[in-house]
Amino acid sequence: MDVALHALAPRARSRAELHQHLLKRGADEESATGVLDSLELQGLLNDLEFAKIWSESRQRQKKLSKRVISSELRQKGVASDIIDEVLAQVDDEAEYEMAFALAEKKYRSCSHLDEDVIYRRISSLLSRKGFGHQMMSRIMNQLRLGDEQF
Repeated sequence: MDVALHALAPRARSRAELHQHLLKRGADEESATGVLDSLELQGLLNDLEFAKIWSESRQRQKKLSKRVISSELRQKGVASDIIDEVLAQVDDEAEYEMAFALAEKKYRSCSHLDEDVIYRRISSLLSRKGFGHQMMSRIMNQLRLGDEQF
């Protein structure tokens, strides 16, 4: 229990993450499961709350797309139905506005360059953040880079 509580102190964790941590620290399967069940009953371990917090944090701080956040949550062992529920709460238009703000900031910093370079830099940034081609095209068209429609 002490190992689990120390692991939860810096940040929330998913049940699967904490389970792996306990096994790595030498706990046997039965005692790890017992500790995790106890923590859930006490309200200290909740995958739904963890996923909500993780999603909000990654959107706010890293400006990541739903696709990347979904992948991260899957890697952390969160169940697909919980991931779907959390990401369904993310408004598509809000995600677009976040991506557009990123692109606009990048555009301002490189607007003096050739249009091809601008397009490459903005699309690369948006790709790294996990935004799809359709969204990138919409953003590039809205930025009105020259006469050419991207």
